[in-house]
Amino acid sequence: MPIYHYVLLSFVLFVIGTAGVLLRRNALIVLMSIELQLNAGNLALLAFARSLGDVKGHVFAFFVIALAAAEAAVGLAILVGIFRTRHTVYLDEITLMKR
Repeated sequence: MPIYHYVLLSFVLFVIGTAGVLLRRNALIVLMSIELQLNAGNLALLAFARSLGDVKGHVFAFFVIALAAAEAAVGLAILVGIFRTRHTVYLDEITLMKR
């Protein structure tokens, strides 16, 4: 399978993730969209690494996956804390500086 199929799929996934970050107001959907963007980047990294026959792209993608897991854990912990105090996960209604 040619590399441009993987790059095209990666681009489409990244655009969907960007649209989710920019258009949605639910914080959980925004976190999922960020994960989609990171996975799109990983797909492009792995496609180029495989076409070049280099292992460095695979190692870098592994570190991005670890970063995404940490981001998801911290993001969900913050959202749980906000939900306990504000009883909402909508970004328009979350203002921590105002009381």
